[in-house]
Amino acid sequence: MLMTKLKSKETIASLPAGKIFLLSCHGCKEVGFPEREIQALRDELAASGRLAGEFVTDYICNPENMRLRLKSHLAEIAEADAVLVFSCGVGVQTVSEFLDDTRVYAGCDTVALPGFQGVTAAQYDCGQCGECYLNLTGGICPITACSKSLVNGPCGGGKNGKCEVDPDMDCGWGKIIKKLKAQGRLDVLRCPTQIHDFHTDEATKAAKES
Repeated sequence: MLMTKLKSKETIASLPAGKIFLLSCHGCKEVGFPEREIQALRDELAASGRLAGEFVTDYICNPENMRLRLKSHLAEIAEADAVLVFSCGVGVQTVSEFLDDTRVYAGCDTVALPGFQGVTAAQYDCGQCGECYLNLTGGICPITACSKSLVNGPCGGGKNGKCEVDPDMDCGWGKIIKKLKAQGRLDVLRCPTQIHDFHTDEATKAAKES
């Protein structure tokens, strides 16, 4: 199981303006899910006329179930400028691949917690690093999609779109750049500040305290 916490209001407010479709996963909420904070944000979007639609389900990390359940909302999603997902990093990555042409953003950060990740941890992985920046990388996690967990771009060792470490594996950063380019969002990689604060990693905190 994974524990999530809502991203800061500043971070969510910095997302592109326009209509937002909200997708909330309650699969692991018995462990930790910021339900009240999400409801407050939902009410704000509705009051401002920016809520394009919403869908609450469980275990969106299960691709087949998620696809079937989300089909009835595709018209609303098509009218939205972005989809804001409240789930762990596994769920955001699953939705991002399914809605490949849609801007999908993470509304939560995932905090390390012992246990398994939902029901399909084998397909995607979440580093539980405490500061999810899938919003900057097209919904593809470089920490888990890259063999070297690079956070500032490709290593330069990959060939023909494949990983230098594992030739059978697609280059994570190659996938990120390709997706952002297709969405016209390559400019988001021009980040003037540190893109990841590892001090939020629960494992790092524990190591320092020991």
